[in-house]
Order: sequence, then structure tokens, then C-alpha cells
Amino acid sequence: MTPATAVDALAALAQETRLKVFRLLVTAGPTGLAAGDVGAQLGIPANTLSFHLKALAQAGMVTSRQEGRFVIYAANYAVMDDLIAFLTDNCCQGAACLPQTQQVATITKRRTRSLA
Repeated sequence: MTPATAVDALAALAQETRLKVFRLLVTAGPTGLAAGDVGAQLGIPANTLSFHLKALAQAGMVTSRQEGRFVIYAANYAVMDDLIAFLTDNCCQGAACLPQTQQVATITKRRTRSLA
């Protein structure tokens, strides 16, 4: 991933609605969701959702495919993985960041439990 493509991906995710859409699509898995289902689950009007999905697609963060009369959107996991790798490439000056990783995992587990 180049710095320019990382900037494009981060810019697409730096908007609250797009971030919510992307996180929902990540949760949905590789099969994705129909645009109408995304809008219904997040309470986003169709025209607004279309605008945000287009921005995510232009940044390469989501893919789309036609299934009959539905457009199915899915998170682009390859680009997501590339972005994470780009952001952490020079982490901790090449040393393992295990203590921080464990701390983040603990925080994530607490958040998940509190949402249940």
C-alpha cells in the first residue's frame, strides 16, 4: 500500500456514517449485505447510503456485486489488511509489541461484554 492509497482509505473511514457502514460490512463477513439491508440496519436513507457506499468503493474499502435486482456490498478485507499492515509496519522500532497487544485485547473483551 502506498501512502496515497492509505490516505484515501483513511479519508473514506474518517466520516462517522461511512465508518458505521464499513464496520457493519466487516461484521457481515465476505458474503456482504444488500444495500437496502445496510440502510435498514443503520437507519440511513437510500440516497445518503448510496453517497457513502460510493466513497467507500472509490477508496477500495468495499466491493459490490449485482445479485438479481440487489446490489450486495462487502468489506474489502485485502485492502483492510493492507491498511492495518501499512499503519503498523514500523511499530515499536521492529520490536514485538506484545504487552500493548494484550492490553488492547483485554479492552476489546471488556467492551464486547459491556455491549452484550
